[in-house]
Amino acid sequence: MKQPELGKKISEWRKAKGLTQEELVEKCNLNVRTIQRIEAGEVTPRSYTIKAILDALEVEHSSQLESEESFPVKVPTYLYLAFAAGLIYFFMAFYEIGMEYEWIEDGFVANKMAFTAVKLATFLTYVSFLGGLVALEKFFPNRILKIALWVMIGFNVVMYTLDFLSLHFDLLNIQDYYWIKLEVFGIGYAFLGASYFAYKGVKFGITQVIGALGLIAGILIFSGVGVLFGLLPLTFFEIGQLGLMIYFIQKIGRGNSPDSTFSAV
Repeated sequence: MKQPELGKKISEWRKAKGLTQEELVEKCNLNVRTIQRIEAGEVTPRSYTIKAILDALEVEHSSQLESEESFPVKVPTYLYLAFAAGLIYFFMAFYEIGMEYEWIEDGFVANKMAFTAVKLATFLTYVSFLGGLVALEKFFPNRILKIALWVMIGFNVVMYTLDFLSLHFDLLNIQDYYWIKLEVFGIGYAFLGASYFAYKGVKFGITQVIGALGLIAGILIFSGVGVLFGLLPLTFFEIGQLGLMIYFIQKIGRGNSPDSTFSAV
């Protein structure tokens, strides 16, 4: 069945069950806007989205109701590149943290070119990874996460710019703004972590665990005194984000596990 007939039938079944659109959202973990657009015939949902709705409405599946778009979706190459960038960043970050610690302790950097290369590589790979997560939001809607990701990208642009200026010019010293840097990234990680709580219905509550790790790490980093303790949950937070990206990429590729079965704001 094609649109707009499909949307009308879904609307009829929903009303026959005495459900509002908001109540249907809770049962099948779609977002309200998606339900509204499907019922209005504005979009043709994928087969797995239809199945999620039919399951929630307790309507028997029928091949006549399935969308013609039942084949696996081709995963965009940039998502794989973003994951690779995130993996590189994960290991590069350890070198950057170690070298930055020496910079703060000694007040100077012995090899500025090497440190600049490490910082630049860390910045580019991390921003690329965050950009991949932003792109994933199109498949797995979460407006809060999208905002948090752009905020974190902005924080990185500002802070890394200050680092490069401090490293190569006498305009300022890292000691002058280091505590501000900690507080900025603390806020960024806490916001980013909290945004993952908006996802519902992910297996094993993985997004809730990831969110908790990011929130704890952000709070500890923001406090300043808990920076070293914050590195442990931060490490697992980054690993969790990499794992979640792979999980979502696999769902896109299989085409039978919905992006829309995750409820988000």
